[in-house]
Amino acid sequence: MGHNVYLPKPAKILEIKEEVGGVRPIKTFRTSFVDGAAFSYRCGQCAMLSVFGKGEVMISISSSPLDKDYLQFSILKTGRVTTALHEMEAGDIIGIRGPYGNGFPVEEMAGHDLLIVAGGLGMAPLRSLLWYALDNREQFGAITLMYGARQPAEMLFREELSSLADVDALTTLLTVDRDPTGTWKHQIGLLPELFKLVRLDASRTYAAVVGPPVVYKFVLRELLQQNFSKDRILMSLERRMKCGVGKCGHCTVGYKYTCIDGPVFTYWDAINLPEVV
Repeated sequence: MGHNVYLPKPAKILEIKEEVGGVRPIKTFRTSFVDGAAFSYRCGQCAMLSVFGKGEVMISISSSPLDKDYLQFSILKTGRVTTALHEMEAGDIIGIRGPYGNGFPVEEMAGHDLLIVAGGLGMAPLRSLLWYALDNREQFGAITLMYGARQPAEMLFREELSSLADVDALTTLLTVDRDPTGTWKHQIGLLPELFKLVRLDASRTYAAVVGPPVVYKFVLRELLQQNFSKDRILMSLERRMKCGVGKCGHCTVGYKYTCIDGPVFTYWDAINLPEVV
């Protein structure tokens, strides 16, 4: 019998790492299924995580599809279920069902340059795409990562991404709005300012953008000014999904369901579906 995407499967939490503290804490959970089964998915897809007795929540998968031994999720503490997740420990059991959504069209993106632009928590779904591209480096041209956070302490995967700054396989540009510590070694300024530091060939580049509304507003404007094709600008809106199977109607955008037609949309979708961004 094949994998049933509608049925939660028990998974063990292997490791929990605190990414961001403070009033909006984020933790990264590494999990594996109790029965040892693999979980096939595409970059940008999501899964429904359930805490028994509390409910379930849709979370983007931040690990690469090539990592068959585990699934990774970076979770912001915002409500009942995410609070319950944050209170769990390594060794605890949760439920996972999925995957859901369309994911990034990596087959179409192969053979082209790749620009990954993230703001805040938007780096979570884009981490999957980043590591997929690095693990398949020969399939892509130039790879550029731009990531911005309000301050160093709020940057996801801070040590991991900083370690990529000196890697020849890609160009890594990290920025923060401000640095109260005075120890930040990368850029200080707003995310769109990073475009001044690189030369991009819009005719051969796919751009993947994920972040809060203000990121879309200014980054999309920059991409259009650089003549990026509207069908090569990709955005992920996984935050709108609830049931994952197109039944509850919570994630409808115009005539589309984010959980089925998304979470990845092109800029063409944004033009025809104004509610997308």
